[in-house]
Amino acid sequence: MSTPERKLVRVQEKGQVTLPTEMRKKLGLKKGDMVAMIETEDGVLITPQQVLATRALDRIGSVLREQGLSLEELMESGREERAAILKDRYGIESNETTP
Repeated sequence: MSTPERKLVRVQEKGQVTLPTEMRKKLGLKKGDMVAMIETEDGVLITPQQVLATRALDRIGSVLREQGLSLEELMESGREERAAILKDRYGIESNETTP
């Protein structure tokens, strides 16, 4: 892994910072894109939201595989839990069917 590129940027009056053009291009960021800001021991990590979501999904997939669960089993479990909550909290019988 190469050494991360370090750029200095100025914090504006309302706390805004401008990401350097080269970094935005490298990360594929365009106006209106969402980024996640994560506080770390060393400061703040800014990462494209899509990257963060993809990594989270990859981790979830790894855990499911380790537990021997398939995505279909997880979804069915979610349907069962939603039906139980609807019945317990609101007295509503779910008409959700398994695909």
